Amino acid sequence: MTAHGTAAADGDGNARPPSPGTPRPPDGLRAQDGLLSQDGLLSLDELMPWSVRPLRTGRAWVSGPDPVALRARWERLAAADPAEQERLFVPTRSRTPHTSVAALPGRSAGTGRFARAPGPCPDPVRILHGPYDEQWLLPDHRLIDAARPELWRVADGRQLFAVEHSAAPEDAGPALSVTALLPDGHSPAGRPGRIRPLYRRPGGTEPNLAPGLLDLLRGRLGGAAEPDAFTPEAVLAWVLAAARPSATGPRIPLPADAEVWSSGVALGRELTRLQLRGSRGGERPRLPGGRRPYVRAALPARPTELVHEAGDEALVVGDGRISPVPAAAWEFTVGGARVLELWFGRRAAAATGRGPDGAPPGGLDAVGARGWPREWTSELLELITVLALLDGTAGPRKELRAALEAGELIGPAELRAAGVLPVPPPARRPASVLGHQEEGPEGQFALL
Repeated sequence: MTAHGTAAADGDGNARPPSPGTPRPPDGLRAQDGLLSQDGLLSLDELMPWSVRPLRTGRAWVSGPDPVALRARWERLAAADPAEQERLFVPTRSRTPHTSVAALPGRSAGTGRFARAPGPCPDPVRILHGPYDEQWLLPDHRLIDAARPELWRVADGRQLFAVEHSAAPEDAGPALSVTALLPDGHSPAGRPGRIRPLYRRPGGTEPNLAPGLLDLLRGRLGGAAEPDAFTPEAVLAWVLAAARPSATGPRIPLPADAEVWSSGVALGRELTRLQLRGSRGGERPRLPGGRRPYVRAALPARPTELVHEAGDEALVVGDGRISPVPAAAWEFTVGGARVLELWFGRRAAAATGRGPDGAPPGGLDAVGARGWPREWTSELLELITVLALLDGTAGPRKELRAALEAGELIGPAELRAAGVLPVPPPARRPASVLGHQEEGPEGQFALL
């Protein structure tokens, strides 16, 4: 089997209907099972060629849902005697209290050995932990095994990140999500999800797209589409709306019909708006008045159980109660795992000082636990809203898929003929940031 499947294709590399007498696939088989229109789908790796592996912290205590707890952990570690500091730090081959490393781009944390000069606690930064879970991270390179500096270098007010979700069957949730926060690439299924910045340089310059892709789309589809339908943000919106999960990563159909492209871009922009949750000056997601979730009974300080009562559309959090919570929000899954259950489990553990995996209190995970702060309740209400609204796009997504399966696609062969594919190797590597100084180990400076 080739990278694009084994189904019959026309001269442009697009899937064509089977000839008369060709056996039909068994019931239940879909295009992404390697039959029929699989030829017309492109790997996301071909459309957004530069990707970065997920962050690897090496120690759970450097991130979490409560920034107050992270500051308390830092202070406890910095004040500890050498032997206790070594134990609390949780050393790995990459990081110990005696490791000196370069500063994270755009951050002023120390570059000397932590054991010798920890310095002041850096302000925790907001990150996306897996799909739809906004948490916090101590941005000190001395504490993180693999922080992926190339991501920090391009993270700014213009950047968006596409995050692949682990390979999963089609009914296990979306193939990828988008965020304006720095993502850690965590996957609920335990497999890493590649991170793909939309831009290769700060300031929203040099889109991370196959060279020539925008020109090809504009030439093929520009006659009937709006001018802003061929920007980097429009391509990312299309990818969000049309991506299909597969064992080798998201696969993307490109339509040969301008109306289908425009409708998919509009849908993708709505998906982006919901997932950005009001950042970049957008409106925060809201359900209609009668459908907005409210706290009906206050949530306890240390809830241990989360239950959804479908009949009453209520989410029971210990002795607390939130409603209405539609079944669609409760059942929303990514990688086969319920998003609300994952979100709650991490905070229920943090409220009691347990590790993210529920491990007994010990080490720095237990430092700074302050029960269930009010901010988490507000975040829970917003997450319920986002998941319910995302589920509400299921109808338009099905319509888009039907239009794609009924129409012609721009196939890999056409992209090869136009010189878009294969992607040149430099497009798969980070761009240099010439003229920008960053502090290296022990205070040295490097020119990138």
